[in-house]
Amino acid sequence: MKLPEILQAKGNKKITMVTCYDHWSARLLSETDVDLMLVGDSLAMVIYGFNDTTPATMEMMIRHTEAVRRGAPEKFIVSDLPFLSFRKSLDTSLENAGALIQAGANAVKLEGAAGNLEMIERFVGSGIPVMGHLGLTPQFVNALGGFKVQGRTEKAQDQILKDALALEKAGAFAVVLECIPSGLARQVTEALRIPVIGIGAGPDTDGQVLVLQDLLGLTSGRIPKFVRPFADGRLTVKEGIQSYCEKVQSLEFPTVKESYE
Repeated sequence: MKLPEILQAKGNKKITMVTCYDHWSARLLSETDVDLMLVGDSLAMVIYGFNDTTPATMEMMIRHTEAVRRGAPEKFIVSDLPFLSFRKSLDTSLENAGALIQAGANAVKLEGAAGNLEMIERFVGSGIPVMGHLGLTPQFVNALGGFKVQGRTEKAQDQILKDALALEKAGAFAVVLECIPSGLARQVTEALRIPVIGIGAGPDTDGQVLVLQDLLGLTSGRIPKFVRPFADGRLTVKEGIQSYCEKVQSLEFPTVKESYE
């Protein structure tokens, strides 16, 4: 899927986006109908075990973007600009966004609207497509007081709508809405000319995004309300590993056919 096709999808087809952090999973996703792949700064939590996304660095994002691109050479890849990488200066922000594009991303994603609009215009004017992100913005977890649903009050809802319109005006080609009431997500989706992709934002957005490990049922611990596992990955993996251990112990693996003479 190319950028013009993403824009044309609004109102015509539901867009699917899945997070991807490494080469092997990128190869798997490249063989599916997934439209967009997101190298999310959520890798700080999913891959590295941190409590939130703020420890993600530009070096992490660059290396994982490179790995995903090698695994999925034909897919449209969006890479997150990590915490503070786009808040120091316009020049530094442009350099960091450019580094992700050079690593293989087709576009970058950044959180929030306030303080970012001039920068987004500069990115777009420099040939760097930008995806916005509103609602629950994980990089603001300390300011928000945790991972909580946003847009509960009328004031908060008005601000999210204003921010979404501002991102569109600044040149963003799409906006992610995370953990907001479905009615608000519908309102934003109808107000924008660009695609709106939801995660925990109800069924009326132009598309959906999920973390690969969540949708495969590989995540342990508390599962967010908006996550639906589409496979029992933990059971499958554990059964496979247990079978391997048993076959080694019983001398059933490796066989002569699996050995070199």
